[in-house]
Amino acid sequence: MNLPYRPSGHVWATVAAAVLAVGVTACAPAENNAGSASDTTAAQPSEESTGPSLPGSTTTTTDACAVDQLNLVTPGTLTIATSKPAFDPWFSGNDPTNGKGFESAVAYAVADRLGFSDQQVSWVEEPFNKSYAPGPKDFDFDINQVSITPARAQVVDFSDGYYQAAQAVIVLKDSSFAGATSLADLKGARIGAQIGTTSLLGAQDVIQPTQQVAVFDDTSAASQALKNGQIDALVVDLPSAFYITAVQVSGSTIVGQFQSTSGSPEEFGMLFEKGNPLVDCVDKAVSTLDRDGTLQKLEKTWLAQSADVPELS
Repeated sequence: MNLPYRPSGHVWATVAAAVLAVGVTACAPAENNAGSASDTTAAQPSEESTGPSLPGSTTTTTDACAVDQLNLVTPGTLTIATSKPAFDPWFSGNDPTNGKGFESAVAYAVADRLGFSDQQVSWVEEPFNKSYAPGPKDFDFDINQVSITPARAQVVDFSDGYYQAAQAVIVLKDSSFAGATSLADLKGARIGAQIGTTSLLGAQDVIQPTQQVAVFDDTSAASQALKNGQIDALVVDLPSAFYITAVQVSGSTIVGQFQSTSGSPEEFGMLFEKGNPLVDCVDKAVSTLDRDGTLQKLEKTWLAQSADVPELS
């Protein structure tokens, strides 16, 4: 696949004063209006060259984002990590390799922009909590609804954000908290969230319930606790909340959404080992996917829209 990131340009020779005087440039083709070299002037190097050319020398261009130049765990293969099980709507059928689900589709779109075929993408398992721990990684990047936070960014690197997410509160429809219209209405609830997530931080720091927040290994366990009545409310990101209420926990509803402690939407980013230069090339891919509408199209395809969910203030 052609990579769209190589800079290009032209360096034009200076036109002699005598040529300007007779108006030669006014008659030149449009692409030569900036000037014309004399018949005896050597061709000038383009801006793609790595430096000035000496007489008789040859210059070459190296694309830092070419597949053979990328800093990869396995040369020629893009190794992507996520946790297992891989949940809807981010991954479909607990199978990140099928390209279905928002994050699986985004991962393959990024891979394509980098120049990898689907067959050159390899998936590995990485627990959510381990992904943002400091140290070497056995993957090129991890994609797993990992919110970009200053604390995490101290020990790992993130790509530019590919999705903005709010937190949401799920309760059972017959719960005494089903009528909550503010965060204060939830302070007396038994609230649960997944360990290591910004959902947990939001429950603790934004809602600030009077009871300690219950912590679960994953959203499936937390959803089951809500279903069993072990907790009154569950905090998850909004797209996950739509899936849980529609598929996993019958009789449940989203009472509202709220922003993180920063007061602005959280952004999910792809996660890299600290210092990995691959981040720059992935950022270029994400920027292209944003500009050409691909991210928005994938969001509409795989994620429910949030317009009807009230804000909890």
